[in-house]
Amino acid sequence: MKRVFKGSNFLKPVLIIALLFFTVFQSNGQQLKPAGSGYVPVNGIKVYYEVYGEGKPLVLLHGAFMNIQMNWGQLIPELSKTRKVIAIEMQGHGHTQYSDRKLDLATMASDVDGVMNYLKVDSADVVGYSMGGSIAYQLIIQNPKRVKKLVIISSTYKSTGWAPQVANAFKNMKPEMFANSPMKTAYDATAPDKTKWNKFVEQMLAFVGSTFDMGDSNIAKITSPVLIISGDNDGLDKVELAKTYQLLGGGVAADMAPMPKSHLAVVPSQSHVSLMMQTNIILGYLNDFLK
Repeated sequence: MKRVFKGSNFLKPVLIIALLFFTVFQSNGQQLKPAGSGYVPVNGIKVYYEVYGEGKPLVLLHGAFMNIQMNWGQLIPELSKTRKVIAIEMQGHGHTQYSDRKLDLATMASDVDGVMNYLKVDSADVVGYSMGGSIAYQLIIQNPKRVKKLVIISSTYKSTGWAPQVANAFKNMKPEMFANSPMKTAYDATAPDKTKWNKFVEQMLAFVGSTFDMGDSNIAKITSPVLIISGDNDGLDKVELAKTYQLLGGGVAADMAPMPKSHLAVVPSQSHVSLMMQTNIILGYLNDFLK
């Protein structure tokens, strides 16, 4: 790892994030096996999914460079005790094939929509982390009836929702900086075609370095209850986060007005990656909000 980090100070946090995720979830021992899994032909590619448990459907959308187990391995065993958990791996991630198809939020949200169609799920609660949270925002904007309740973890609907130093780091990354990284190890473990790694990294860096904005007006139109979970130091601009919550009807004086149906949780002393490691805290918020 020292060779990868040398001369790349702005990349260190990103690789450390991947290393922490990889170490924590790989050290968890044997993972819960899905009750079902497979590939869905949608929008020109085959998207991989796994299903756990029974009950009302709950869709999980992972973060950039992650896969199902890296992102959700600690939560799935608990969530699947009472819910039908549907975890999806996005284009180029995990078991889902790399494609030259342009990588953007609207297309990936359409992929999620296609998987739900294939599994005959008319609507579901949706939980998205980081990139998955942005995809979840896009999904509810494109097809509001698909989402009953929405949980956004450490994510935003516009690139300016990130703190400037985060956005600048994304723009300065180079593909060669990811050689021999934990992300590469995880990719080699699941990717259908390991020779696509360099193309995948180039595609992802172009994606994370691009600007996007789904529009304040579209967020304000969301009628489903939304739970936003953020670490107090997770890289999100907290001024923009507060504005997002206000667009969703939050930020009122609830002693003098009805409590909003959307909720905001800012977890103290947590970064972007450490937040997702607080399994009991995240699970508590999810259970309270989704029940």
